[in-house]
Amino acid sequence: MAATDTITIRNCATLDEFRQCVALQRSVWGWEDEDLIPTRFFVVAHKIEGQVIGAFDPAGRMVGFCLAVPALHGPASYLHSHMLAVLPEFRRAGIGRRLKLEQRRQALERGIRLIEWTFDPLEWKNAVFNFNRLGAIARRYVPNQYGVSSSPLHRGLPTDRLIAEWWLDSPRVVSCLEGKSDTSTEAGQRIALPLDVLEHPAERASSIADLQASLRAQFQQAFAKGLAAVAFEPQKDSGSYLLTDWRTTG
Repeated sequence: MAATDTITIRNCATLDEFRQCVALQRSVWGWEDEDLIPTRFFVVAHKIEGQVIGAFDPAGRMVGFCLAVPALHGPASYLHSHMLAVLPEFRRAGIGRRLKLEQRRQALERGIRLIEWTFDPLEWKNAVFNFNRLGAIARRYVPNQYGVSSSPLHRGLPTDRLIAEWWLDSPRVVSCLEGKSDTSTEAGQRIALPLDVLEHPAERASSIADLQASLRAQFQQAFAKGLAAVAFEPQKDSGSYLLTDWRTTG
């Protein structure tokens, strides 16, 4: 893990910085050109009051970034955070969290209370980050959100996604960001996930596809009953999503 005490988090504003965002996508996900978000989209996001926030080393090299665009739920405005990427050698050092916190700070400064993004429910470490550390919740599941991508990390599977809702000034979020875990929430339902599900994906493609289909059915049924995913609890070999009534946790 690379040293991160000299990493600066700041807005991107130049063509060179936007081009670095494109290059970093390829480094992190191994995408082909058709799946890359192009430079001009970052330019547009910057100009329409979206967010293009970068993490830079002392030499000005980008080691991570996040991208968000303005969006609407009816008349209510929010930010859709489409992408967050950190170079592998800089992961597990808090850079992703720093990028999200800067997103939150800027959004609240503008009077925006909600940021949403999508993530793969098979990626349990992302679930821990989103739910347990940031305080997000999920109440929607989208099958094959982006179509099958060119990234080897996506294993040729449908790109099923949970939609994370980050209610920026809610008591739950404030508590999580202060490092206080919520031990009072009772599980209305648990959805199990083996922690080694994505190890050796080429040899386990069929079983991973079956597990994805099972997760899809369980989440859709739970959300139809009004439950929300609010945490992920990893154990030794397996973990579980914790779902409950959001009205009791907000």
